[in-house]
Amino acid sequence: MRRPRLVLAAAALGAASALLLTACGGAGSGSAAVALPDDGSSPGSSSIVKVDSIAALVPREIADRGTLVVGSDTSYAPAEYLDVDGVTPVGYDVDLAKAIAVVLGLEADVRTADFSSIIPEVGSTYDVGISSFTINAERMTQVNMVQYLEAGEAFAVRKGNPQEISPDDLCGVTVAVQAGTIQEEELGTLTEECESAGTESIRTLSFDTQTEATDALLDGQADAIYADSPIVTYAVQMSRQLELLGEAFATAPQGIVVSKDDQALTDAIQKAVQELIDSGAYGRILTSWLVSASQVTTAELNPSRP
Repeated sequence: MRRPRLVLAAAALGAASALLLTACGGAGSGSAAVALPDDGSSPGSSSIVKVDSIAALVPREIADRGTLVVGSDTSYAPAEYLDVDGVTPVGYDVDLAKAIAVVLGLEADVRTADFSSIIPEVGSTYDVGISSFTINAERMTQVNMVQYLEAGEAFAVRKGNPQEISPDDLCGVTVAVQAGTIQEEELGTLTEECESAGTESIRTLSFDTQTEATDALLDGQADAIYADSPIVTYAVQMSRQLELLGEAFATAPQGIVVSKDDQALTDAIQKAVQELIDSGAYGRILTSWLVSASQVTTAELNPSRP
């Protein structure tokens, strides 16, 4: 996996965010308190602690192990990516995973995974998947999804838009995207529309990681990238070489993935996320990563959408 070109700049923000999630308890203590700055920016407690009534819902096997194993594709800054050491996962999804684990009396074990492998391996390799998963009907037939975010989609191009691309007409444009994402599926639909109209197809370049897709744009292999709006906006903020193409659109819920065969863990995750929302800790984490616009007020399970 290539390290993100933007990781050095991103790490500065990540280091500040990491101060929010410094455990005060020892490993396996089940009572670690996560310190949050008491700056008045969000209501509620200035720390995150274990909530016994929620922790009691955790399946015995996980409780005895003491860790919540989380699958995450760590190439998707600022949601989840590797720090400058090339090993340590950081990002707002990582911080949320740690906070959820504390509420459950656990420690988070965030493991780097290929994005497309996470859902099939939840319930076996991983307890949960936290990796910017857009909630849709197809995924909800496979797993439970606890909403924790709302995110749009966006395109970015090189600074100055040298190809003079219109966000309303991508026919003939080469677009880099991460494989297995909603955006890859949508590019297929857009390509069919171009072909039906008798115009040149969109040329889709699919990569295993978002890092590689962004690098393809920076290297000139692609004319644009397409991803979730927090990820595209962050890439633009961290680089002087990119700019947004048009505005973000198509806001959709994102969810934490839990096995349909584990309703107890599903309930625990849902209640833990709601606890973090209600306490204000959730809002502070997202604000520290400059993605407060994506906050939700309810950790809804398998939300229906028209």
